[in-house]
Amino acid sequence: MKAKWISRLAEVNKELLLIFSIIAAAGLVNFFVAGQRLILTFYNLPSLLAAYYFGRRRAVESALASILFVVWMDLMNPKVLGGVAGDSSRRLLTWSDLVIWGGFLLISAYATGSLYELGERRLAELRETYYGVLQILTHFVGNDKYTQHHSYRVSVYAVRIAEEMRLPEAQVEDIRAASLLHDIGKLETSREILYKAARLSTDEVAELRTHVQKGVSLLNPVGGSLRRVLPIILAHHDRFDGSGYRPTKGLEIPVEARIIAVADVYDSLISDRPYRKGVSPFEARTTIVKGAGSDFDPTVVKAFELAFSKQRMEVPEVLV
Repeated sequence: MKAKWISRLAEVNKELLLIFSIIAAAGLVNFFVAGQRLILTFYNLPSLLAAYYFGRRRAVESALASILFVVWMDLMNPKVLGGVAGDSSRRLLTWSDLVIWGGFLLISAYATGSLYELGERRLAELRETYYGVLQILTHFVGNDKYTQHHSYRVSVYAVRIAEEMRLPEAQVEDIRAASLLHDIGKLETSREILYKAARLSTDEVAELRTHVQKGVSLLNPVGGSLRRVLPIILAHHDRFDGSGYRPTKGLEIPVEARIIAVADVYDSLISDRPYRKGVSPFEARTTIVKGAGSDFDPTVVKAFELAFSKQRMEVPEVLV
């Protein structure tokens, strides 16, 4: 909890630093262009940027900060905004301009921030619908409990590893989508091979490996954000030392695919299959740690271990 609070405080400080830096930049421009009242429009910029990046609350706060800064500057040096010290009529005009400008700035900041938050809410609803459709789609991969829920569990594990690596939100969302769809190619794989209780033959292994390319082919006609996850799905069985399905290795493999590879193997190890019982989570962790540098990216394994130690690599049975 304390670490989360410190992280949030650091995030807020970055927001405030950005906003006040823009205000200071506007003040600097104002200093060199003294006497130009139109320079007040520069002080709209912090509010617009705050509304776009942080929402209504920060937009209004930045507008108030800009207003206070301009008022302080006018009190300290009336000539900066076109006023003349000792001239009451010019001072009245300056203050009336400031009141009107400040009022419009607050209104525009509130309205722009509200529009931003409305857009964010609609985007969140669309994303929930999007992932709901993806989860429904994964249920068509198979009829057994393992296949139905494997992709969902992998998405949970992969996202938690990505969060430990502090990846950007957009990247985390791509990982979630790719995880949900990483086995979609099994729709076109023989049921006998998928549910075979004995060890697969060489030909059957070769057939099973085609599910990656088949999945990409199935999703290729789809546009939008799904197109971004195709390289991730294609590479999720590649190995860090180049011994995977394809010869790509190391940092040539997308980091999203390197994360899914760890999550995929972890879930496969701890899950019961027709031909074997699942191992304990601790045994699975040991296997993955041993594979760091060969099968898996050591950086991803380190993040996996961190998530595991925090007991985040667990999915309640009620969810699966």
